[in-house]
Formats: sequence, C-alpha cells, structure tokens
Amino acid sequence: MTSLPRPATVPEDFGALVAALTQRTVLIEAALLAAGLLLAFGIVRAIRGPAGRAETTSIWFGIRIVDGVLFPVLALGLALLTRWLLRHYVPAVPVALFKLVVPMLVSLAVIRLTVQVLHNAFPTSQLMRVVERSVSWLAWIAVVLWITGLLPLLLTELDAITWKVGSTSISVRNLIEGVIAAAAVLVGVLWLSAAIESRLLKGAQGAGESLSLRKMGANAVRALLLFVGLMLALSAAGIDLTALGVLGGAVGVGIGLGLQKLAANYVSGFVILAERSMRIGDMVRVDNFEGRITDITTRYTVIRALNGRESIVPNEMMIVQRVENNSLADPRVALTTVVQVAYGSDLPRLIPLLTDAVRQVPRVIADPGPAVLLTAFAADGLELTVNFWIADSENGAVNARSAVNLALLAALQREGVEIPFPQRVLHGPAPATLVPPLNGDAARSPHPSTP
Repeated sequence: MTSLPRPATVPEDFGALVAALTQRTVLIEAALLAAGLLLAFGIVRAIRGPAGRAETTSIWFGIRIVDGVLFPVLALGLALLTRWLLRHYVPAVPVALFKLVVPMLVSLAVIRLTVQVLHNAFPTSQLMRVVERSVSWLAWIAVVLWITGLLPLLLTELDAITWKVGSTSISVRNLIEGVIAAAAVLVGVLWLSAAIESRLLKGAQGAGESLSLRKMGANAVRALLLFVGLMLALSAAGIDLTALGVLGGAVGVGIGLGLQKLAANYVSGFVILAERSMRIGDMVRVDNFEGRITDITTRYTVIRALNGRESIVPNEMMIVQRVENNSLADPRVALTTVVQVAYGSDLPRLIPLLTDAVRQVPRVIADPGPAVLLTAFAADGLELTVNFWIADSENGAVNARSAVNLALLAALQREGVEIPFPQRVLHGPAPATLVPPLNGDAARSPHPSTP
C-alpha cells in the first residue's frame, strides 16, 4: 500500500500550527467553514426532500441529514475547495483551521459510511454495534495522531517490527494496512450488495411481481459480491490466492464431514426460491406450526403465526418434510360452522335467509358463495352445516368464523327461530309404600306419640 504523506513534525510544526490558530485570520477560516457546512446541509436537505418522504434505510441520507454519508462527503469537498482557493488567491491566510477540520471530516465520512453500511447489511446483529463503536474510536484516534504529527512516527516504529513467514517478511504496519484495505473492500461490497438488494425488492413491491424471485436474485448477488470482495480483500492484504487451493480442499472435507446440514440448508433455500413452491406471504403448516411466511433467507424461513409467535424453520425441513400450503395455487380457503334449530322449523324458508346473512359478512367471498346444508338429525334439533370461503386466511380463520356465527345468531333471533338446548328426562324408582306400625311396636317405642 502507498504510505500516508508525512504531516507536521513534532513538536516544531505542531507548535507552529497552534500559533497559527491564534491569529485573526482564523476567524475568516471559521466563517468560510461555517458557510460551507451550512451550504452542504442545505444541498443535502434539498436533495433528500421533506423528512416524511425520506427513506429511513438510505445510506446517503440516514434518518437525519447529518448521520448519512452525503453530508460529511459534501462538506469535505467544499472544505477542500475552499482551502485550495485560499492557498492560491489569498496566500496571507495560513489555512491552519482547515488542517484540523479536513482530517475530522475525513474521519466522519469514514465512520458514517461504515456505520450505515453495517447497519443496513446486518440490522439486528449486536456484534455490528461493537464493530461500529470500534471503528469510531479508531478513526478519531487516527485523526488525533495525524494532527499532532505522531502518526508517521508510530507507523515507522510499527514498520520496524517484522517477522518472517516462510520466505516472506511481514511487518506490523503491513498487517494493519492489509486489514484496513480488506475492511474497506468488504464495506464497499456490502454497500453495493445492499443497494442492489434494496432496488430489487423495491421494484418487486412497486410492480406487484414475484417477491420470492427478487429475493432469490438479491441473495445470489450478495453471495457473489461477498465472494468477490473476500478475494479482493485477501489480495489487498498481501495473501497469495494460490495458497487457497489447500483451504478449498479443507472446506470441502469440512462440508463432507460436519457441514452437511448447513450446506443443505443453503442449497434448499435457493431451491425454494427458484421453484416457487413457497413464497413470501403464503399460509403454510410445517410440523404442526401454522402461519404466514414473512421471509425466506438462504439458510432458514421465518413463519409468523396469527398470534404473533415466529418460527425459524431450516430450509432443509421445508424440502424433506410434508408442508401444507394453503395459498399455493389459490388463496381461497373453505371454512365451516355448525348450528342447530328446533324440530318443526321451516327449513325451506330458513336456509335461504341464513345463506343471505352469511353472504353479508365482509370477509366471506361471493365466488364460491356460502351454502347451508342439513347434515344430521341430532338428538336436540336439526343440525345445519354452513360452508363459506375467505380469501385472506393470513388475517385469521377464528375471527371470520366468529363473524359468521354472529350473523347466523342475529338472523335466527330476527326470525324467532329457537336454538335448542339439551333436554333430558330422568326416570327414578317408585316411592316406597308406608306401612302403619303395630301396637306392640308403638308401646316399645322410646318416644311414644301423645294421644
């Protein structure tokens, strides 16, 4: 890697920098910097538009204006332009303040880029939060070392610490520069893959196309870019890629011995997305767990039940086990409910009334329409089975059945039809015959009755 240019020498140049900051020309620099920051803020705000229409996942803008990537990059560009103009047209101004602000804006741009990319690529990872804080600390420490002039001295000392790996001599500086280059390449690849994935999924939602196919394409693009980025990062770190042949063989042995399940889940994920046997939004039942598919990744499928519980199902299970898909070919689902009416009810008149009452329920579809059938002569009344169809099973089946039952109850009460309840007749033994006592028995009674 190309080494950084040597800044001020400690302590002479740093003392000169501090002295320059005490001159009155610093006020001119401060005013120009403030104007540049306000101009950058205004440009970003104009490009982003109103806050209500801004995308909360945008890497360029972020949630607020200042936490995106565009603001520090634009401010850095304006600061560099202002410094160049001052040096060429106003040489009396020492641009001492710009020597402090420019490294700070560079550090801020690096931090914003890294944080936004990692946040969009791994939104729920707690490890990424630690990485983000570590990058922030390292960037600000590097700024302090650069401004004070200690960074070249530190790099020189790190370059002196070397060791040999085979026939190659490696220093600590080479290792650090390689890690920084690899991290920069991976951040760029993650940024590109996140942008492509966001564009693909946004197009699917807007055009009403198959979201599952777009998801498969996004996953494939991300995997390919990560692989290419990893190769570039290893090359930037100075690692010979020809040595990865042994590593590839080891990975193959690992997959053959202990990573079969992991590899099978990844392959199954692409198979599910490619053949479209299950799509995002389908209502499925897997291993006695029923719910709606909310996400299909390369390793697992997320199923959300109607009560809010979520199940993370490995993709291999979705391939090798029996899966009930209620909305694969047709989203319509048939439901039934049962009601009894008293014997002697006028069924030819009552059945059309109940059918019309069920048809008025909002979630009951008209084609195929509801039907009321006499299915049994029960012990307490005539049993009627009501069949009806709904097209939004993801909103729940119990609440739809409840709405139909309430409509049936209202119709029966309006027509004065009795809903029978169980009645039972009990037959007990006949009461025992009372025999009058004999006189002898009355005389021996300890409590004779009073005449």
